[in-house]
Amino acid sequence: MAPNDPVSPILNVFRSESSEEYFDLSDGKLSVRGVPLLTQVPSNVTFSHFHSICCQSSDAPLPLLQRVRALSHKGGFLGFSKEEPSDRLINSLGKFSNRDFLSIFRFKTWWSTMWVGNSGSKLQMETQWLLLDVPEIKSYVIIIPIIESNFRSAIHPGTDDHVMICAESGSTQVKASNFDAIAYVHASDNPYNLMKEAYSAVRVHLNTFRLLEEKTVPNLVNKFGWCTWDAFYLTVEPVGVWHGVNEFVEGGVSPRFLIIDDGWQSINMDGEDLNEDTKNLVLGGTQMTARLHRFEECMKFRNYRGGSMLGPDAPSFDPKKPKMLIAKAIEIEHAEKDCNKAIRSGVTDLSVLEAKVQKLKTELNEIIGGGDSSASHHGCGSSSCCDENYGMKAFTGDLRTKFKGLDDIYVWHALCGAWGGVRPGSTHLNSKIIPCKLSPGLDGTMTDLAVVKIVEGGIGLVHPDQADSFYDSMHSYLSEVGITGVKVDVIHTLEYVSEEYGGRVELAKAYYKGLTHSLRKNFNGTGLIASMQQCNDFFFLGTKQISFGRVGDDFWFQDPNGDPMGVYWLQGVHMIHCAYNSMWMGQMIQPDWDMFQSDHLCAKFHAGSRAICGGPVYVSDSVSGHDFNLIKKLVYPDGTIPKCQHFALPTRDCLFRNPLFDYKTVLKIWNFNKYGGVIGAFNCQGAGWDPKEKRIKGYSECYKPISCSVHVCEIEWNQKIEAAHLGEAEEYVVHLNEADELRLMTPKSDAIHIVIQPSSFEILSFVPVRNLGRGIKFAPLGLTNMFNSGGTLQELEYKSSAVEFSAMIKVKGGGKLLAYSSESPKKCCLNGAEVAFEWSADGRLNLNVPWVEEAAGISDVVFVF
Repeated sequence: MAPNDPVSPILNVFRSESSEEYFDLSDGKLSVRGVPLLTQVPSNVTFSHFHSICCQSSDAPLPLLQRVRALSHKGGFLGFSKEEPSDRLINSLGKFSNRDFLSIFRFKTWWSTMWVGNSGSKLQMETQWLLLDVPEIKSYVIIIPIIESNFRSAIHPGTDDHVMICAESGSTQVKASNFDAIAYVHASDNPYNLMKEAYSAVRVHLNTFRLLEEKTVPNLVNKFGWCTWDAFYLTVEPVGVWHGVNEFVEGGVSPRFLIIDDGWQSINMDGEDLNEDTKNLVLGGTQMTARLHRFEECMKFRNYRGGSMLGPDAPSFDPKKPKMLIAKAIEIEHAEKDCNKAIRSGVTDLSVLEAKVQKLKTELNEIIGGGDSSASHHGCGSSSCCDENYGMKAFTGDLRTKFKGLDDIYVWHALCGAWGGVRPGSTHLNSKIIPCKLSPGLDGTMTDLAVVKIVEGGIGLVHPDQADSFYDSMHSYLSEVGITGVKVDVIHTLEYVSEEYGGRVELAKAYYKGLTHSLRKNFNGTGLIASMQQCNDFFFLGTKQISFGRVGDDFWFQDPNGDPMGVYWLQGVHMIHCAYNSMWMGQMIQPDWDMFQSDHLCAKFHAGSRAICGGPVYVSDSVSGHDFNLIKKLVYPDGTIPKCQHFALPTRDCLFRNPLFDYKTVLKIWNFNKYGGVIGAFNCQGAGWDPKEKRIKGYSECYKPISCSVHVCEIEWNQKIEAAHLGEAEEYVVHLNEADELRLMTPKSDAIHIVIQPSSFEILSFVPVRNLGRGIKFAPLGLTNMFNSGGTLQELEYKSSAVEFSAMIKVKGGGKLLAYSSESPKKCCLNGAEVAFEWSADGRLNLNVPWVEEAAGISDVVFVF
């Protein structure tokens, strides 16, 4: 069956073969298999079984439809009705107390994180889903607020332990009073299956998005890259980027992708010359009221002269310059804050403060200077009169000429073009400045500079009828000049400006449709990283084609609010965002755990999590700010990585706990490789959300060593068909990467107990033990100089004859190959030649393996017994 063939005959009989419906709503109680889940459910709330309400046609593949149909008895829809139509309706779904929950809520417009509790009143505003523990039947139930018609929904806390559903259109011109399916509920005895089943059902029902399993992910997911953001902020320019890439290559790790972040675009402020770029922007924040005035690159990149970096007289770069600029810009920011504070306190003579600001700005301009002209030309400034030997096309061409391994070059842009959208009158598009109006639900979120600045300037919104033309204009140009993908940021501004455009759902549909078309046409259907997008509108409407996106807030190298502990505790917060968001986002996109800086105080902490997250590894190092020894524990010399085969998720015993400030819980995440599983244990204690202050803050009293237990049974082997057999082994060898300890474990063994220091971790690899015969037990663990040692194992085969047994291993990388062997091998062959090895009575079998460039780093190892 073709993907777009009508399948209504299947869905017309969308009833599960099982006769037992899991849910029942009667007498004011929503029950699951006889267990009351919500009580005091108002009489205006309805429940409908999945088969009675699911849409009558879907473009979902037949196997997915059949899977959803087979499980349809496990789920259904909640609705409600009101007497008066409104653009924003809030209704109780009932109440619960003394029942553990895990939820995801938006703590900023763009970013979501986890929250746990045990009653309806302990929920947070803008909750995206609610997972309830139902130990009475050894099951779990999820409530997912979804989209119905022109309304999207979210869960809010109510008084007296009630769970409130909020349905809103985002336009006073779009009203409703009745919903049949504004939330979906589903039950399962496995929380990971539950996520898969529930979002599969919602996908079939809404038919507005596709699951990750239906899509192709971008190639960079298996690779190492560099993002320019923390290195330069808005001062990014070609010579600095060139030297940055070159440093990685010379350091022994070739980036396979480059992200040129914010700072490359042609933007300016209202009131400035329509054709001139705003000058001397440095820090994020200063550009947030600026708008796009042309689709081509800004003058810094437009002036790049082709070949200028390839010759012997290529311009040098001072790595101290970005740091000096950033430091000076921070001084200006503080001086301007002092000025504003003085105004608010009634000071009338501001001359001294204003003079200080002016002096600092002059100093900033002197540091910026004119740039090195040897990589630039100073011509007309218009790309139409410049030949192809200048600008972004010349720059990307030179990068690829010099750095052969650089597969992808992405650039940043906001969903609406720039932070402030597109400047009216500057392009062929119909753009209009729309004032921003925040949903009342966002009042419960954290104060955010980006929101403040965007509200201050409004959005230059291209009319939704032109969304196709808008994205194609940007992306076709970028594709022509050698850009292979885009990082699309600031995605959730659309909900601020939807009043005139049929509401947030209709506006989002138009924009995501245009983005989807352009992605298919210009970037191979995959070249997009979604960011600042962690709200259900995006996932339910924007992921038809998009298959890759951020699952955490930004990597903050320190707390922007100045908390002295923030340099440490914010790092654990980042990991919590990523791990728990992956539970739902991973159903629709490949989770991206974001970049970090390899020379940061907590760089190793981040590196450990990225090693097993199942996504790409990329850093945002400053030029000359690298720890190559650390990077080489994550990345092969050719810029590929030993990537896990799933996306990392929290273990079951972490689901209803708070690994941030409960004094006792270590975040444990599981994943697996081709020949074994892995659990990472991370001490993230020391920070978290404060519901009263409505911000994430430090809890320094929790920043201490924590003990935890780890067991092989905590790996969810059945989440990938290819890994299921690994979970059936009778015995495993376990390697603790940080402690460099080797242990044996069976499914019935006691757990391994370890103590994790603050901002520290342990990675445990589990590999099934093979009985070769004559009582010889063997298991390869991979290269232990890599954090994800098991990911270095490419192939494994065992052979036996009447006289001998052999284990044949293909391993990628150079370093120390570790295996467990109950007896010493008779001999070992490496790439066809017999070599020496080390074996000790505790079963450790070691062999040094070289990186063989001609074989793409892969070595053949044979142990003979």
